[in-house]
Amino acid sequence: MTPADLSRTVLRAVRRAVDEDALRAPVPARVRVERTRPGGSGDYACAVALQLAGPAGLPARGVAEILRERVAGAPGIGRVEITGPGFLNFTLDATTGAETRAARVREARELGLRYGRVTTEAGRLQRLHHPREIRAAVLAQSVARLLRTQGGQVIVSCTEEPGPRWEELGVRTGPHPGAEETEKTVESAGIRAVPAGATAGALVDRLGRDAALWGLQRPAAHDHAPLGDDLLVQGETNPLFLVRYAHARARALTREAARLGLTAGYDTDVDAPALHTALADHPGVLATAARLHAPDRVARHLETVADAFLDFHGTTPPLPVGDEKPSAAHRSRLALAEAAGTVLAGGLFVLGIHAPPHV
Repeated sequence: MTPADLSRTVLRAVRRAVDEDALRAPVPARVRVERTRPGGSGDYACAVALQLAGPAGLPARGVAEILRERVAGAPGIGRVEITGPGFLNFTLDATTGAETRAARVREARELGLRYGRVTTEAGRLQRLHHPREIRAAVLAQSVARLLRTQGGQVIVSCTEEPGPRWEELGVRTGPHPGAEETEKTVESAGIRAVPAGATAGALVDRLGRDAALWGLQRPAAHDHAPLGDDLLVQGETNPLFLVRYAHARARALTREAARLGLTAGYDTDVDAPALHTALADHPGVLATAARLHAPDRVARHLETVADAFLDFHGTTPPLPVGDEKPSAAHRSRLALAEAAGTVLAGGLFVLGIHAPPHV
């Protein structure tokens, strides 16, 4: 069960409770579930009961009890607990884990860059505006791409004329809208960040496009963006290098497998829990980063995926070694590697960064 599946399951429970008149509250458009924080209970947590308590005129734990009765026993859910003031905590059913992992790997390989995209915000027109500063401009472009992964329509504008050489960092922006045009948008939001302290041209000349984009976006917008030469280091101390290297290794495995006549197919479950978790988290990371206007969350998630993939690659070779003959296990490992490469490419695309097949 993916986070999206769990979210839909909880939302169905809310609708059922309302239909049965056990809960008198408006049904939300969506329900957000998140990975349980360290020290928490279960695999995922949801605060929908706290959200509905006020409109329902009930204590949050009472709402949680109503929902737990309607979620417990659903396919893929092993246990449902109520913690704190009314959080629902879900432990997934391990017996369905292998099937869920297989479905996720296949989905990622089939959808490619569209993996993790939804249509939650379909038809919603949003405008982002930012000051005449390159870091804010770059963040606005990535926030727009994130909102589009959720199905939204986005227009980006600058409060003044764009700066010189902004296009070299992928910035495409229109003029600031007049009052009449602004009224047509469902939502208008300003994108601000601690200034980069350098011009687009200076950053591109010194770091190149991709390293500059990573350096501007990896820290949270309210933090200073370190833009030193360490962004150019070709080694494990540089997170950007590791992310791009992991993507290149995944693509290299596909090329080498083709040379060996080996095709990918997730036929047997692969023991790589960290990598499976990272792939499962990808849709939720996109949704949260879009909601919070926080591309830095995508960058950090890519580091997690890269680390998990490189550990998997080092301990469980996807391709035959020495005199080893290709097997179903190799086919499955290769499929998992290709899914990881897809997530890395998709995340880099959101950040406007090239995902090279070679490093």
